[in-house]
Amino acid sequence: MRIALSLALALVAAPAIAASADPTTGEKIAKAECVSCHAIGRDAEAKSPDPKAPRFVDVAKMPSTTELSLKVFLRSSHRNMPNFILAREEIDSIASYILGLGGK
Repeated sequence: MRIALSLALALVAAPAIAASADPTTGEKIAKAECVSCHAIGRDAEAKSPDPKAPRFVDVAKMPSTTELSLKVFLRSSHRNMPNFILAREEIDSIASYILGLGGK
């Protein structure tokens, strides 16, 4: 009974988590936090200000890019990136924005 109740609660809560992902908010966060290093838009001709920083559209089109891979990446520290501390909703929104650039 407990397992069934836990599963039912998880299934009910899942849409609420997905609803927190807003690509428009993700774009705003990217403009505020990421644009100094990355090209964040759809423009195929745009170059990232930092040549080592991939364009978001290229990240979006990588076969390995999924919602989960982006969220894990954004929650992990990286040697070549500032260690931003983002809320879950912010991470969800940035991931949604990047995935949208690749049509995913």
